Amino acid sequence: MRALPVGDDALLVEVASGEEAQAVHAELLRRRAEGLLSVREIVPAARTVLLDGLTDPARLASELTAADVPPAPPRAREVIELPVRYDGPDLADVAALWDVPEREVARIHAATEFRVAFCGFAPGFGYLTGLPARYDVPRRATPRTAVHAGAVGLAGPYTGVYPRASPGGWQLIGTTTAVLWDHTREPAALLSPGTRVRFVPVADV
Repeated sequence: MRALPVGDDALLVEVASGEEAQAVHAELLRRRAEGLLSVREIVPAARTVLLDGLTDPARLASELTAADVPPAPPRAREVIELPVRYDGPDLADVAALWDVPEREVARIHAATEFRVAFCGFAPGFGYLTGLPARYDVPRRATPRTAVHAGAVGLAGPYTGVYPRASPGGWQLIGTTTAVLWDHTREPAALLSPGTRVRFVPVADV
């Protein structure tokens, strides 16, 4: 673990894996909830956690790098279910990469409970982990200039849902009508780090 200063009152914690980043994020949330840490924002990413609004970043950096951080505990919050029609234009390519029939891609994906590791790219976009490493797939060699809102895609170890139309290079396997980002909703983002997610196959969404 490395803890790097960012400006006067922020700290970037670097770790070796996504699992470690989730564990550090969970530990920092616990400390803040118990009044042991004063911080404005805690923002996880793939292998980092950013803390902003610290009063003594150097002291915290020393504490974190010397501490044994326990694994992230299971989240007790309710599972969010997203209806999905497995009709994506890259479904056949993913099936070939997995060496299974197309219908098996849908079965494997829908049988998995995912967890939001972190958010980014666009408001409401969550990077979901849960599939075994053997199902990792590469991004498309040529990204699409436009991907429709609600597209369910795979890239590397992650599953994601495009919250709005945008360019994108993920392998698209399905479509959902779930609204991932709504600025009139509280909270605006349907998914946040730690959220448990399941995809529920439907014939028409």
